[in-house]
Amino acid sequence: MSDLDEREQNHVRAALHYLRFQLHGVKPVAKALGTTPLTVIRVTGRYTGVSASLALRVARLLDVPFDDLLLGRYQPGACPKCGHKPSYMPVYASDFTDDPTVVESEPRPTDGLKLVR
Repeated sequence: MSDLDEREQNHVRAALHYLRFQLHGVKPVAKALGTTPLTVIRVTGRYTGVSASLALRVARLLDVPFDDLLLGRYQPGACPKCGHKPSYMPVYASDFTDDPTVVESEPRPTDGLKLVR
């Protein structure tokens, strides 16, 4: 049993898949999160639920607000400042773009940004 609902868990799983890609495997992800590789495999493979503790550690590792991770506002691979997604992202990074909790249909605020030449 997890403290997180299914959608929240799916958002954390997407972030974990992204981390596995970025850090080149399960072992570096597990080490960075302070857990075992088996835990990462079980969570990403949906054999066990995502704990709130693991979700918090994922958010801290990604340097994103916890709520953004759980609510789907964090898009794996996208720049946290401007939302740009490079075209080379693996397929799983876009797995949740059709999820109704994702708030990417509106442009991000540009208050305070200045063009530097």
